[in-house]
Amino acid sequence: MALKIAMVGAGSLGFTRRLLRDLLTVPEFADTTFAFADISERNLEMVTALCRRDIEATKLPATIVPTTDRRAAIADADYVFSTVRVGGLDAFRTDIEIPLKYGVDQCVGDTLCAGGIMYAQRTIPVLLDFCKDIREVAKPDALFLNYSNPMAMNTWACNEYGGVRTVGLCHGVQGGHWQITRCIEVWARKEGLIGPGETLHRRDVDIVAAGINHQTWYVQVSWRGIDMIPRMLELFEGHPTYPRTEKVRIDVLRRFGYYSTESNGHLSEYVPWYRKRVDEIPQWIDLSSWINGETGGYLRVTTEGRNWFETDFPNWMREDPKPITAADRSEEHGSYILEGLETGRVYRGHFNVPNRGYITNLPEGCVVEVPGYVDRNGMSIPVVGDLPLACAATVSASVRVQEMGKEAAVHGDVSLLKQSMLHDPLVGAVCNPEEVWQLTDEMLVAQAEWLPNFAAEISPARERLAAAERSGTRVRTVQTEGAARLAVKSVEEMARDKVAASANAAAADKAGMTKT
Repeated sequence: MALKIAMVGAGSLGFTRRLLRDLLTVPEFADTTFAFADISERNLEMVTALCRRDIEATKLPATIVPTTDRRAAIADADYVFSTVRVGGLDAFRTDIEIPLKYGVDQCVGDTLCAGGIMYAQRTIPVLLDFCKDIREVAKPDALFLNYSNPMAMNTWACNEYGGVRTVGLCHGVQGGHWQITRCIEVWARKEGLIGPGETLHRRDVDIVAAGINHQTWYVQVSWRGIDMIPRMLELFEGHPTYPRTEKVRIDVLRRFGYYSTESNGHLSEYVPWYRKRVDEIPQWIDLSSWINGETGGYLRVTTEGRNWFETDFPNWMREDPKPITAADRSEEHGSYILEGLETGRVYRGHFNVPNRGYITNLPEGCVVEVPGYVDRNGMSIPVVGDLPLACAATVSASVRVQEMGKEAAVHGDVSLLKQSMLHDPLVGAVCNPEEVWQLTDEMLVAQAEWLPNFAAEISPARERLAAAERSGTRVRTVQTEGAARLAVKSVEEMARDKVAASANAAAADKAGMTKT
């Protein structure tokens, strides 16, 4: 079957190459045409060169057509993927650094909190432009698969305002599923239920996870017919490393009774309890990996990864190409969804879709992350029912922040934007209302070049800040460079461990560090 798949934001090396390789493990997709679109010609050249080598090494008939013309890439496409990061690293730095001036300490800043909300303001209008192109020039009923964060707000806006079927994809559920599997493995060995050298695969552990992206909860876990939910705290506390690396998640598990899909760093910035006091933050994080809660950790590793890739690219091209094999296929949902839709082979995953009664105590229409099945008939989503009340309370607060943020981005509404910031759990825990208002104005001014939807509001925001300065009412918050911030490594420092630097470049770039 000759498909055309458009990848917008293809300059994201790690993700684009990974997804292409995943798709080409499916025999029926061997002659696919991949349209790579990005506004950076240099990034396109590098990614295209690497991916073409992979295809040639595997002797496949697939082709790649790189272009800076997004509409041409989308024309006649059967599927469209988005991995864009609007504003790139320049905007990302302001997502982290301006909130720090107001005491808001984020690890990732791409889903909620001040950084995630502003990221939505930049991204939603761009994705709606993609939707317009899909409606007008893609194949009828082309499916839009969004990997760009903030996942829930973006996917919500595309489904509500874009007029295009949009599914949001994330690998958080798989990651937590593996953690649960490892915990059961340790416990089962101790109990004599498996042999000393026996290992488990996550397929051995049945789960149901439900919630919203990055706040999804494992509401059912069973192994060999044993309900593991009552044992979850025991399991995680008995693991050799998780009590050190997952302190926030385990504390929430202790109080809620359910484990969250997302990393320690992610979860810590979505709730009001763990990052509101600078002096207490270090007790909840671990610096062995950025994802455990390091201040601005994702910004650091993506900066390092991009710098290293730019430096090391000639070496990558000198390496032997990597043939594409089924054994190398990742657990990212994208290729499996297309395989299910096109071949009928059934795939079960967890997807971000508008709530149509799937989670009965969350608002209708909000974007939820829930189990789903894919085959030739499409994507089928079962009804999960109610989330446990503590999980639902936490998620519901975030959903309303997302709703206001989504509407603010679509309509360029500064009042809704500030109200979204005000109601964000962590921002609200750290800042008073006037601080929230000035923080938002400062971020609007700093990100003006990426916010055409707020074009008429930038000058008033700048004037409000200047007037506050003149009148002496400009906020003077406690300045902080972050409770646990590490310096960005230079290329020379990374060169001391080239293997680690190359792995970081491939993985960290996955978020799509392209400007659009």
